[in-house]
Amino acid sequence: MSAATHERVRIPSEIWILVGASFVIAVGFGLVSPVLPGFARSFDVGATAATIVVSAFAFCRLVFAPAGGRLVQRLGERPVYLTGLLVVAVSSLATAFAQTYWQLLVFRGLGGLGSTMFTISAIALVVRLAPPSIRGRVSSLWGSSFIIGSMVGPVIGGLIAGWGMRVPFVVYAVALVLAALVVGVGLGGARLRPPPGEADRPVLTVREALGDRAYRAALACGVANGWANLGVRMAVIPLLAAAVRDETWVAGATLTTAALGTAVTLQVTGRLADRIGRRPLIIAGMTTSAVSLGMLGLSLLPGLGQASSLAVLLGLSLVSGVGAGFVNPAQQAALADIVGQERKGGTVLSTYQMATDVGVIVGPVLTGLVVDLVGFGTALATTGAVSLLGALVWLRAPETLARTSAPPPRE
Repeated sequence: MSAATHERVRIPSEIWILVGASFVIAVGFGLVSPVLPGFARSFDVGATAATIVVSAFAFCRLVFAPAGGRLVQRLGERPVYLTGLLVVAVSSLATAFAQTYWQLLVFRGLGGLGSTMFTISAIALVVRLAPPSIRGRVSSLWGSSFIIGSMVGPVIGGLIAGWGMRVPFVVYAVALVLAALVVGVGLGGARLRPPPGEADRPVLTVREALGDRAYRAALACGVANGWANLGVRMAVIPLLAAAVRDETWVAGATLTTAALGTAVTLQVTGRLADRIGRRPLIIAGMTTSAVSLGMLGLSLLPGLGQASSLAVLLGLSLVSGVGAGFVNPAQQAALADIVGQERKGGTVLSTYQMATDVGVIVGPVLTGLVVDLVGFGTALATTGAVSLLGALVWLRAPETLARTSAPPPRE
């Protein structure tokens, strides 16, 4: 398909509704993220207990992912998406009124169940509704909305937290209810209703998908991407920033710089994925992440002045964000190609989400252990090696772009 044809294909209105909802969800998540550890500490618990509250959300996402995939296949994307939003809204509101640490832990963990529901169903909706020829562009748009929302949220959260640490959780709950109302009305048209013969639409099973080298590569790359670009970036890089310069603004500036690199890159990589393929972008992005994250330890080299160390930290963080911007839309478009619009793939998508969450959970823990044992340099070099493995698995995997107009190869 020519570039001109790509430009003529319009993004469906339903996709724009999902993009708007993704932005609201990201803003809300950003509202509570900065205050959650401090809120946990307000119950007279230590740092470890506070981090467990943060991890409980991701852990529940991981555990509930298989059930979430089956729910999408049985009930459909829209009801599961709406239910997930409302579950997180109730969880957030309950969190705001938690009176003990254990209540906080349980309420926050329950939010992870809802998060799994709307994440898997949102991906399934994108697979179903995005025209095959612009899947990369749609994935990029959806990812951009979440990245930008994640950047805006903490700023607003920091402002309203001045009224009390419980307030951001209430605001997040209200925002999710509003998002559910918009999605419920906007995605209520005939296009979201099961078409005739929907019950006969075949299911793509995980076992069948595992016979596809592209799916196996996506799973392995999902673990590596979750480990490096989601887990280590959010949990370990702020600690490195504090070691470079022990001022609170440095960690925020480092994460914002990486997010800016991703947000800017996403504006072009979606279209590239639709024109030159998913595989080249994933390989380039994971390799870029490997080099930039692996070299971040150089910011602590003896002899570097404080300004030079900060410049190295921010520069390499920017490049790592660019790498993530190459990977994310191409990887999601590849998943959409693998499932296709003719199959139900809820469990296939949830298995991929589980792989990513495993990386998010395990990566920071193991990297933190290496930091404690031998320092940031070796720990981040190890993260770079994991990212490189995510690129290498795609070297032997087939390109999936051709599947937008042809059946997938049998292996």
